[in-house]
Amino acid sequence: MRGSNQHGMRQFNERTVLQAIRLHGAMPKADLARLTQLSGQTVSIIVDRLLDDGLLIKQERVRGKVGQPSVPLSLNPDGAYSVGVQVGRRNLELLVADFCGQPVDRFELRYDYPDPERLLGQITQGLQTLQARRGEAWSRVVGLGLTAPLSLHQWGDVLGGEAAQALAAWERIDLPTAVQALTELPVVFAKDTIAACVAELLQGRGRSLRSFLYIYVSTFVGGGLVLQGHIMGGERGNAGAIGSLPVGLAGKKGAPPQLLQMASGWQLEQALVAAGHDATALHRDGIMHPDYAAVTGPWIAQASHALAMTVASASALLDLDAVVIDGSLGHSLMEALREAIRSALRQYRFDGMHQPELLTGEIGAHARALGGALLPLHTQFFPDKDIFLKQDSA
Repeated sequence: MRGSNQHGMRQFNERTVLQAIRLHGAMPKADLARLTQLSGQTVSIIVDRLLDDGLLIKQERVRGKVGQPSVPLSLNPDGAYSVGVQVGRRNLELLVADFCGQPVDRFELRYDYPDPERLLGQITQGLQTLQARRGEAWSRVVGLGLTAPLSLHQWGDVLGGEAAQALAAWERIDLPTAVQALTELPVVFAKDTIAACVAELLQGRGRSLRSFLYIYVSTFVGGGLVLQGHIMGGERGNAGAIGSLPVGLAGKKGAPPQLLQMASGWQLEQALVAAGHDATALHRDGIMHPDYAAVTGPWIAQASHALAMTVASASALLDLDAVVIDGSLGHSLMEALREAIRSALRQYRFDGMHQPELLTGEIGAHARALGGALLPLHTQFFPDKDIFLKQDSA
């Protein structure tokens, strides 16, 4: 991560300085010059500009070392904000993140299915609510990151009923264009599980991992792929789309089920309803109470075996450091699922390949919305040629 002392590189050098502080934390000008390989004079000019713009703030002087006391510089959390809008099959979430990438406000709405005619109005309502809450700070919002499943119209048959008709209507709707018409903020779009993976890459496990498969368990299970610090999008944006993986061999009975049919929250939700329980219980930690065991037990067994097969297959193809599992389900349920996957993996042979470590994600249920909010920040303030590029911190 190096800056350039050549004329005309002002914006890139400013972004390089911001990136150095984001990755390494507060530091004085001398350390910034060493890390970025910019001259001390160049760093001094850039820092003064960023202080004037409100993007950096000074910390208390550090005394007790040789020479003059140093003044560490850090990102100003209030220097800029960004909004993430996550459109899901069962919920809508709008999240405001500060300049440090931390959530500071959110608006959430759950529904049985995303009706296109209602959803755009609900997004407008959410933006208006957040703007009223943030007051003058809203003027420092730099963009909107929109996330949604790439194929929102597909698998309506799994949800069934009115939901199938509503989802089918999404095939005719350009969601990014429709959302851009609702706001003056610039809109950038990413697939929902890719956005969640962005959040994990930049704010979670990805800070110490180079290559990992990211698994996100929600209404449907999906994922993302990070190789050597880069998120792999694929030619059509479907890299890491593990929900479509077959879990079994085709035979006389036809095509095997896909992973999303075996390891999605939807199956557990329907089993809860059939047993007379509240469908939203799967999002609360109380879901692991013995009263739910007759429902959660079979689902965990089914989902863990399907996910273990996915992990083993991915490991052979991708040579992963780790597999990171996260989701919108209750924390205790996610932990139980991870332990069941670890147990199921003992039935697989890893001869000739590396068995990746199985880790719990650090972001949780709001990963998709947070990932969306991070996209405009990195587009405008950090020097990545690709917004899904993770700079080395070594």
